[in-house]
Amino acid sequence: MAISPSNQSVIMAYRVVVSHKFAIVGAGQRSRVETTDMPHNVLFICSDQHWRDTAGCYGHPLVKTPNIDQLAAQGTTFTKAYCAAPICVSARASMQTGRWVHQLGTWSSAEPYDGSQPGWGHRLQEMGRTSISIGKLHFRSSEDNNGFTEEMVPVHILNGIGFTSCMVRDHVVPYPANVDFATDIGRGESRYTRYDRKVCELTCEWLRDEAPKQDQPWSLFASFVAPHHPIVAPDEFYDLYRREDIDMPRLRGSDERPSHPVLDAATTVWDYDRHFRDDEHIREARLSYYGYVSFLDHNVGQVLVALEASGQAANTLVIYTTDHGEMLGNHGMWAKMNMYEESSAIPLIVKGPGVPEGAQCDTPASHVDFHQTILKAHELPLSEADEALSGVALQDLCERNDDDRGVLSEYHEIGAITGMFMLRWRNWKYIAYPGFAPQLFDLEADPIEAQDLAHDPAHADTLSACDAKLRELVDPDEANDRCFSDQARKIEALGGREAALADGEHAYTPMPDLG
Repeated sequence: MAISPSNQSVIMAYRVVVSHKFAIVGAGQRSRVETTDMPHNVLFICSDQHWRDTAGCYGHPLVKTPNIDQLAAQGTTFTKAYCAAPICVSARASMQTGRWVHQLGTWSSAEPYDGSQPGWGHRLQEMGRTSISIGKLHFRSSEDNNGFTEEMVPVHILNGIGFTSCMVRDHVVPYPANVDFATDIGRGESRYTRYDRKVCELTCEWLRDEAPKQDQPWSLFASFVAPHHPIVAPDEFYDLYRREDIDMPRLRGSDERPSHPVLDAATTVWDYDRHFRDDEHIREARLSYYGYVSFLDHNVGQVLVALEASGQAANTLVIYTTDHGEMLGNHGMWAKMNMYEESSAIPLIVKGPGVPEGAQCDTPASHVDFHQTILKAHELPLSEADEALSGVALQDLCERNDDDRGVLSEYHEIGAITGMFMLRWRNWKYIAYPGFAPQLFDLEADPIEAQDLAHDPAHADTLSACDAKLRELVDPDEANDRCFSDQARKIEALGGREAALADGEHAYTPMPDLG
């Protein structure tokens, strides 16, 4: 069922959504949105730092996301989708190009995408198609050709340089700005919420005024910054939740979770948790995040209503996803920058022509799949370079039950004393840390990742099989060495270690104040 203006009030009304985890029509019962012989538009909606589990359609019993839930009911929900990197800049480069981080060299928040490696937007440009971005991109600069016909209210890395301290990987001391994570929470407005209101307004205006004028299929990338910290929720969304209903983080105590020297170093650098005074302070942060997610959902709903009102919904492929997740205190961590599910798993919903309705896809999916997905929607032939990419069009992935597909996530910033290379394959999560012992989790038996099986002799064969599967996607030792070499060269060009560390220590990228 398509969202229509007549039921807008129902969709936009916030109510308790009765939901069971992935309680959607199974593969044997799925219907399909009819496709046509003509190319399709693409509406790509992206959020920032949305923990997959905080949506009704992904099984959360409390968080209210009626618009995202309805999108899931109308399309296909991917249950095993993962970011290419649990950090904004690196992940978004992969989203734009269909390439893994180690292929791009966009290792950190100071090594952004600069348009030099073509992505799906450049392919659309070649064909004379309109490709618009509205909102956060987090590339180097709008002066680069990033593949868009127009960038509206773009946010790129700070001053075209980014956070250079992120390349100083052996600087294992608490990051001073971490305290802001625990103080910038609660009810109200922030530059982030005001920015998202403007992104929503401009997106709806473009769909209303410009989309009907297009004489060829178009692509619109609408990129919100919610629910990235500061975790401040506007009053009407904050008030959807009661403090007494808010759950506490799981595995927060150091004696409750697996220990690993690389993660111990990460929690030393990103020591957000110690800045929370007590359980009530943590509940306040989690309540604010839930409200912030509902604010995001409200904006998503407005965009979907605008698409329907434009008369082009039936011929538009809609994608909803995020760049990475949010730990929200689980495992004693906040933000992202690790490979636990809260950080690396992402919501991914696709709706439109040729996509099954009310279905779920359990085949692993990744940011690198968006390149092929958008080209397929536009019915553009794949070039030799496109064919060489690892991605698979999500329209095709919907048809598969490919238990043998593996996807990759990697992290190469401050807090990671060596590279993190995560493989998601079958029921396993395998994480290689060059120079250190790996980790292995059975996500079917242990979905909260409480037990590291890497040292269990009973899983030695699985460990070897996972390592071999990972190496089909990346040589972690080679990529790790190349990353450190690249970063050392860039640090030297900045004037050395101390110059790289003197980057102002921001807790998050400042947003323009759009009123």
